[in-house]
Amino acid sequence: MEPQETPHTNALRFQVLGPMQAWRGQQSLSLGSPQQQAVLTSLLLQQGRPVTTQDLVDGIWGERPPPQAIAALRTYVSRLRTVIEPHREVRAPAEILVSVSDGYALRISSGALDLSVFEAALSEASTARANGDLFEAHRLLVSALGLWSGRALAGVPGPYAESQRLRLAERHVSVWEECCAAALEIGLHTEVVAELSSLTAEHPLRERLRELLMLALYRCGRQAEALGVYTDTRKLLIDELGVEPGTGLSTMHARILAGDPSLTPPPPARPANPGAREEAPAGTPAPAQLPADVSDFSGRTELVSDLRAVLQSATGQAVVVTSLAGIGGVGKTTLAVHVAHSVRSDFPDGQLYVDLRGAGASPADPAVVLGDFLHALGTAEVPDSLDQRAALYRSLLANRRMLILLDNAQDAEQLRPLIPGVSGCAVLATSRSRLAGIPGAHLVDVEELTPAEALALFSAIVGGQRVSAEPEAALSVVSACGFLPLAVRIAAARLASRPRWSVSDLARRLADQRRRLDELQLGNLAVETTIGLGYAQLRPDEARAFRLLSLVDSPDLPLDAVVAVLGEDEQRAEHLAESLVEANMLECFTPGRYRYHDLLRLYAQRQNEKVADTAQQQQAVLRLLQHLLPTMRNAARLIEPDDQLPEPLDGMTGPGLAMPSGTDAQQWLRAEVGMLLSTVEAALDGPSALLRPALDLLIALNSIVEDPTHASRARRLLEIADTNAQSHGDTQALARVHFALGTLEYFTNNFQSAERSLRTSLSFQNPDDVTVLRSMVANTLGIILSLANRGAEALPFFEQALGISRVVGAAIGEARLLGNIARAQLDVGRSAEAVRSVEEAVATARRSANDPCLADTLYQLGVVLSSTGSPGEAVAHLREAHALYQSQQSRLREGYALARLSVSLLASDRTAEAAEAAGESLVIAQEIDGAYCQGLANAALGEALLGLAQPARGLACLREAHAIFTRLGVPEASPVADLISRQHTEPVPPPAP
Repeated sequence: MEPQETPHTNALRFQVLGPMQAWRGQQSLSLGSPQQQAVLTSLLLQQGRPVTTQDLVDGIWGERPPPQAIAALRTYVSRLRTVIEPHREVRAPAEILVSVSDGYALRISSGALDLSVFEAALSEASTARANGDLFEAHRLLVSALGLWSGRALAGVPGPYAESQRLRLAERHVSVWEECCAAALEIGLHTEVVAELSSLTAEHPLRERLRELLMLALYRCGRQAEALGVYTDTRKLLIDELGVEPGTGLSTMHARILAGDPSLTPPPPARPANPGAREEAPAGTPAPAQLPADVSDFSGRTELVSDLRAVLQSATGQAVVVTSLAGIGGVGKTTLAVHVAHSVRSDFPDGQLYVDLRGAGASPADPAVVLGDFLHALGTAEVPDSLDQRAALYRSLLANRRMLILLDNAQDAEQLRPLIPGVSGCAVLATSRSRLAGIPGAHLVDVEELTPAEALALFSAIVGGQRVSAEPEAALSVVSACGFLPLAVRIAAARLASRPRWSVSDLARRLADQRRRLDELQLGNLAVETTIGLGYAQLRPDEARAFRLLSLVDSPDLPLDAVVAVLGEDEQRAEHLAESLVEANMLECFTPGRYRYHDLLRLYAQRQNEKVADTAQQQQAVLRLLQHLLPTMRNAARLIEPDDQLPEPLDGMTGPGLAMPSGTDAQQWLRAEVGMLLSTVEAALDGPSALLRPALDLLIALNSIVEDPTHASRARRLLEIADTNAQSHGDTQALARVHFALGTLEYFTNNFQSAERSLRTSLSFQNPDDVTVLRSMVANTLGIILSLANRGAEALPFFEQALGISRVVGAAIGEARLLGNIARAQLDVGRSAEAVRSVEEAVATARRSANDPCLADTLYQLGVVLSSTGSPGEAVAHLREAHALYQSQQSRLREGYALARLSVSLLASDRTAEAAEAAGESLVIAQEIDGAYCQGLANAALGEALLGLAQPARGLACLREAHAIFTRLGVPEASPVADLISRQHTEPVPPPAP
């Protein structure tokens, strides 16, 4: 609807029926920050009436205005005046945004605001209807609805904007109801079915829309579908609200069943005074077939802008074809319809639309589609063949500028006959697959919403107040929806229809992954159904791949893992994975790595349950284990050269991936640790044939990954393995489970639990065993006993481990064990032997050229020397150990080396250096949540700060160290307590000069 007055070329125009926008003539104006737009919103919607300062503040910030709210408001008003009246002289009074008493008013013409034009058109439509001119009433309603370009006041914050947004959204839907009813009155039942289908999907509980859809379908000869609408609606109302359909819907149902002749009235008479209509040029009106734009379209601002620019550039030599591809439910159709509406004025000869049903069992025949298009373009006699129809279609469009929206295409072959032959027209297509077969097409991948966009959509449907009251729960809901627009819309609609539910209630229901797909359905809308349409299009081998790759619940899978899971050669496996990517059933953001959208993964896992081919699924997981275990051991040999892992429970069947260097192995491990743990998790619930290789893989992983961040997950997996190994009576597996648990407890500073687990592991082994496993268990148990100052108990375990290492020829293990023995000898007062043992350990390590082993022995040498009165020598060795740990990216050991270095520097009277080293150690320990390291670092830092005359900070660090050591139950708590006690009896030393 154009403004009633002819606008001046520089006239102001404002839009609120969509994102807030303003223009001066054809120039778009920048309206500033969201809060500034909220001020303008309040003034515009009062349509010239004054708004007090307090009302503006309340409308923007609600009950929690900032301290300087009035000042901020004045700033916003000043900036708006600059935008609206740029040529106003300094200190000259404003003429448009004026000050009125204790507030402001905006004085603009009635045609300058799209809302005013909208209301005026509705008033004219009401008058036309009262005068019996149904055609004019319908035209005016269509014109009024055409003013909308999305959700009213989209992005404008504040309680006033939110309340107006809800009011305008309700007004928008009610006008659509009125418009569709008017269309039915003038015989446009065929044209209105698509609009009503879209509206009922968007507003599933709105009975008037369902009633109109039933009538439209019935008049199109689709009686069964009309009755199906009633059945679906009744079920929805009972399930969601516990009520039966209202009188209008029930009456329509009864009238259709009875074949009421009044439902098919004769075409209404033309208006009595059609003077202007008779003077108009004869011919078929320009088709306007676009479905309704959604009122709450959210986000994708940049993508919408890019698509508009592409479509508006349809003036060159060739037809502009833009194809939107994405998974089911990602919002391709909604986006395409929204963009198409926003560029309608650029295509004055009309817009054609068709749902090609490409994701369904019976895709639309291009010949039939062309027949419908030709009828819409005014052709009475349509040729018979596809080629003839396509030629006539191209001829009719040759001198027109039209937009063709081809929704839900199956493939390029289906689309090709529907593309015009010359420039001037634009085609916007959507498909689940990438339509790369269309030459020159702009291919656009439509991805999920960002978290902010998903929250905005959820808020638009649910209401801003409910979301702002529970922001974390709202984020949990949209995260559980995978930020998929369809899922967010369904979840929001369910919540909107359940006023007694909180957002947290919905979040809890969606948290259960096994029920999530069941929760994401409302009436005839369901995420599972949408995904199922794409799954049904897959070939049997693609469907098998889609199911099997979901067995491992990993963030993504590299190609080598895909090969193993599918049991195919690399070329065939890659082809299958890429076919799934093309069908948008799998994603590939990095070449050679594949992942699922969260909801597609749940769907694939549900299909595995339905197919119930347990043997095939277990074989797929076993193949992956048999690939990853040798790969893991290859990596371990490069990261810890010549170091040994426990003997595998079962023999390995493949070579695994080869890696060029230790650096490559470290990078592989960092990239795949999530997949490795997920593979173990997938295997542990299976038979013994899966349990044993899964356990071997987990032990190998624990042996070279000392990362506390994975501890809770690894502990849970080991507890499952323990239960399953007991059920199978597998003592060899139980010995490894408890070794792994003990090692894990050691690395996470649960020393008492670690000791129990390691002793349990030994109980499942033969005392005469000469195995790497027994050596490793004995060594780790000895370390834990040493930490508790139980050196006399630790020495026999170290010596047992050393004897096994020498038998199996593990020089690296021998070097480390000599270092550990030195620490135990130190504990029992055998200082000279301790120094000899640790020096022999370092020499053995240097001969092996194994840097990780050398770093460990240098660390032990530094600790022993510092404890035996040679802190100066200790400093050099600890610095070398620290540099090696740093190059190996071993963060925990780096932190330990810095803490011990700090102690040696303190003993060497290098207090400032000691404080610096301790501070670095504490940062690392806190970063990786290493409790024992935090205790060592705090103790050293506290003592250094006391020496630097900073008693308050020093005591705080010492108290923190004492608390940590006490919690861990280690003997270091006692000397720290003594140091704290002395600070209360000794004077604080003066600062150093």
